[in-house]
Amino acid sequence: MDRITFIQYLIAKFVLWSLAHSPLGLARFYARLLDLAVPRLRRTARRNLELAYPRKTAAEREAITNQVFLSIARLLYAFARFPQINRENISNWIRYEGLEHYLEAKKAGHGILVATAHFGNWELSAFAHALMTEPMHVMIRPLDNPAIDRLVEERRQLSGNKLIAKRDGARAVLRALQQNDAVGILIDQNTSLDEGAFVDFFGTPACANTAFAKIAARTGAAVIPGFALWSENETRYVLRFYPPIAMSGDAAIDTQRIHKSLEDVIREHPGQWLWIHRRWKTRRPGEPPLY
Repeated sequence: MDRITFIQYLIAKFVLWSLAHSPLGLARFYARLLDLAVPRLRRTARRNLELAYPRKTAAEREAITNQVFLSIARLLYAFARFPQINRENISNWIRYEGLEHYLEAKKAGHGILVATAHFGNWELSAFAHALMTEPMHVMIRPLDNPAIDRLVEERRQLSGNKLIAKRDGARAVLRALQQNDAVGILIDQNTSLDEGAFVDFFGTPACANTAFAKIAARTGAAVIPGFALWSENETRYVLRFYPPIAMSGDAAIDTQRIHKSLEDVIREHPGQWLWIHRRWKTRRPGEPPLY
């Protein structure tokens, strides 16, 4: 392990330790530090919100960006507490809504593809589901720092979930679905031209990976959107499973349907989606960059 990798690991470990022993205010402080230390994140959010909400004022869009960093703070705070969360206290953190959609899909016997996103608390959603119902498989992209990656992976598996590395994705997902298991996949990231198709997302073409829809068509697995969304009234999360999205077998059409469903929910809770990601980075040949 080189020096920089080791220092980054120590910082990550300290942040998690401190958050596990401090109130939410410290997580908000760390999120604010992130905002100040990496200004491109806020710039990206501003640009994304200009594309998605051209009719909102600059002040309204800035308020959404502020909510994004608050959402990140809540996610970090919960993630740091994973070793302390169990079946006895999980209801203090989250409750279900729409679990019947998941349970009905299980009865069909073809597995479930949970279409989720960097939205709300995507880490807690899978972690909590394993404690409240059953473990699932979660597709992940390994972090660049291997030491931090091991630290994160250990916590993700504490409640019994199994991780699928993106490089082994298709085969591992197919095996899980054949066993009638659920697989959670983040669908909201920008992808390259050779892996995706353009879908309308907030009125601007976005390149989206079509592998999710192709696997659904091949296996007959139910496609269910699922997100852990913060409820200010309850001061906890609500893990919402939505009705299954019908698949046509056409990868481009189905990918559009999935992203339309995601957009609808984001519009209800705009401050909880990760606008700091350059979602519209990939452009068609000849088109100018948006960032």
